[in-house]
Amino acid sequence: MAKYERRPEVIETLTPEQYRVTQQDATERPGTGEYLDNKEPGIYVDVVSGEPLFASSDKYESGCGWPSFTKPIVPAHINELRDTSHGMIRTEVRSTHGDSHLGHVFPDGPVDRGGLRYCINSASLRFVHRDDMEAEGYGEYLNQVEDVA
Repeated sequence: MAKYERRPEVIETLTPEQYRVTQQDATERPGTGEYLDNKEPGIYVDVVSGEPLFASSDKYESGCGWPSFTKPIVPAHINELRDTSHGMIRTEVRSTHGDSHLGHVFPDGPVDRGGLRYCINSASLRFVHRDDMEAEGYGEYLNQVEDVA
C-alpha cells in the first residue's frame, strides 16, 4: 500500500504557480491550466503527495475554464470544506494527505454521472499517463481508466 504524505522537499520544488495554488489557496486564471484540454488516458495525482485524485474517464468539458471531473478516484483522498471567501459560499476541495488546495466542487455537473462538478486547478495536479501507471505505482487504478476520444 502506497503512503501519501505532505513532503516539504516536494513543496520546495513547486513552481511559483503550483505553490500559490496548492499552499496559498489561490486559483489559476481560467483557460490557462496545463490539463484543461488534456484528453489522454490516465490519472491525475496531487502534485505534493502523489495521492491519486481523478481519472481521465471522469473528466469532462464543463466550459468553466478549469479541468472538471464528475468524481474522485478515491473519495477518502478528497476533503471538502466550507469556503466563504470572496463573498461566496462554496465547497473547497483539498487533498487529504498533501493538504493541497485543489479547487471547488459544485452541484451543477452532469446529472447522469452524479451531478457534481469538481472544478480543479491544473497547478495542483500531475498527470500520469495510463502507459506509466503501473511503473509509477498506480497499477491498482488502471481499471478506472479507459480510452477517451
